[in-house]
Amino acid sequence: MENFFQRHAYLIEHTDTTQTRPLMNEIDWSYRMIGIKGPRGVGKTTFLLQYAKLNFNLSLERCLYINMDSFYFQGRGLVDFAEEFVKRGGRTLIVDQVFKQPGWRDELCECYHRFPTLHIVYSTTTVERPNTELHELNKISKDYVLHGFSFREYINLQTQANLPRYTLEDILYKPEQTQKAILQKVRPWNYLQSYMHHGYYPFYMENHNFTENLLKDINSMLEVDILFIKQIDVKYLPRLKKLLYLLALGSGGSPNVSNLAKEIQTSRATVMNYMNALEEARLIHQVFRASGIAPKKPARILMHNANLLYGILNEAPSDQEVMETFFTNSLWRHHTVEVSKKPGLFVIDKDTKICVCSKTKKKRKEPGMLYARYNTEVGRDNDIPIWLFGFLY
Repeated sequence: MENFFQRHAYLIEHTDTTQTRPLMNEIDWSYRMIGIKGPRGVGKTTFLLQYAKLNFNLSLERCLYINMDSFYFQGRGLVDFAEEFVKRGGRTLIVDQVFKQPGWRDELCECYHRFPTLHIVYSTTTVERPNTELHELNKISKDYVLHGFSFREYINLQTQANLPRYTLEDILYKPEQTQKAILQKVRPWNYLQSYMHHGYYPFYMENHNFTENLLKDINSMLEVDILFIKQIDVKYLPRLKKLLYLLALGSGGSPNVSNLAKEIQTSRATVMNYMNALEEARLIHQVFRASGIAPKKPARILMHNANLLYGILNEAPSDQEVMETFFTNSLWRHHTVEVSKKPGLFVIDKDTKICVCSKTKKKRKEPGMLYARYNTEVGRDNDIPIWLFGFLY
């Protein structure tokens, strides 16, 4: 136990709390069981350590951070460890990467029932093992999702401008007023391209090669978060990797599932299952056609965020691919995003039509249509600069 407290103290000492994520103030920390979900690379470990540093006196040893990567837990269960921690006066146990512990859901539930004075905050991936939706943990745990940096967060980190979030209504129906409030402080267009290339994942701030780190995380998502959790045989990993590459190569297009199945030498059903798993891992977005008919397959496949496009592809993606990816990533958390048959046309929340296109692209104006324009800093009337959608979260 002493070694864990020493490790905890070292990590806390080297954790910077000058910038925290908005989620920190949105969580109801009074819950006894709190889950922080998120894909690799979005900063879950830093988030947990910041919470510990900001809320607990290190010398009292009431809070302890542990990581399930530790080999110690290969020979000892989480329940026994929690019992010893509580006997020492521990009150808050922070468990990082808990999904790496076999039977972790059952162990967390047992801790919850056996130690009523103990608060547990744990982190896990967004990929779920099949048939776990009815597990007791879902009833006793209050779960939150940590995403990568929004464009707004990225600008705030670069400029310390402290720009607020805006609602979709602000952006769609008061765009000029909203733009003016932002443009008085910063020039967002100057930061958009760097955000597209490397601004979504917090590790861009580390003094390492961003693309190499991103590729390592992508491979970990495939090898651990998908294969391990979904219990897919490792011999099928090359198929999964090739599928992701082919989807990135055709990003924005309508997937031909039969052709994809031939390319990776598997069945159509397996391709669909793989695509669902890739979406759970936050590697792709499956966007469906706007219609009242239950979809059989996605109408479009986009990468989850633009950083993935630059990381996976050898050649630079087109501006249209990048901007549609950015647009979808900015909206999907709190809004329904569907597509129309027309290129670049998205349907938001079932009734708002927004066309993503360049400022220089001539479009015949249609009644009720809005245009998310790129290659422009400002917009008027029904033209909205696309960067403004990056302020939704």
